[in-house]
Amino acid sequence: MTDGVVQYRIDAAASKFTAQAFAEGLFSMFGHDPVIGIKDFQGEAEFVPETFESASLKLTINARSLAVVNAIKEKDRQEIERTMREQVLETSKYPQIVFESKNISLNRIGNDRYRARVIGELTLHGVTQSNIWLNGEVTMNAEGLRAKGDFAVKQTDYKIKLVSVAGGTLKLKNEVKCSFDLVARNA
Repeated sequence: MTDGVVQYRIDAAASKFTAQAFAEGLFSMFGHDPVIGIKDFQGEAEFVPETFESASLKLTINARSLAVVNAIKEKDRQEIERTMREQVLETSKYPQIVFESKNISLNRIGNDRYRARVIGELTLHGVTQSNIWLNGEVTMNAEGLRAKGDFAVKQTDYKIKLVSVAGGTLKLKNEVKCSFDLVARNA
C-alpha cells in the first residue's frame, strides 16, 4: 500500500446495482423491459485523498445472483431468470463478472462532491473488453463514499447470443444499461 492511500470496501447491502434490458418486437409495446438486480457483489476502491493518486476500483459480481426485480408475471420472471443464467450468461461456465479500473479521474464539483470517470476492463461471459467507461458522481464523508452513475454494454461484444423469452414473443435489444448507487466504507 502506497503512503496515504485510503481503502474502501463496497457495502453491497447498502448499495443498488441494476442492469436493464430493453424489449423489441411484437410485445415491446407492453413495457416488458426487464430490470435485473445484481444482488451479490463485492468491491474495493482506494486512492490518496485530495490528490486521488493511486486510484483504483475493482468489482466482482456473482453472476448467479442476478434476478429480475421489476413487477412481471411470476412465470415470465422464472423463464427470464432461467434463460439469463443458462443461455445468456452461462453462469455454470462463467460464474463471475469482473470490472477492474485502469484509469480514474475526478473533478471537484462541490464540497466533497466529484464528477468521476473510470475507464477499465470488464470481463463478462469469459470475454474481457477494455476501454469501458463508467461515468458518475462521487460524494465523500467521514464514514466513506457513495458513487452513482451508469454505463452501457453490448451483449454481442461479450459473445453473448441474443435470445428471446416468453415463448419467443419477447426479444431483447443488444444494449443493456447498467446503473449503480454504491456505498463504500473505510476498510
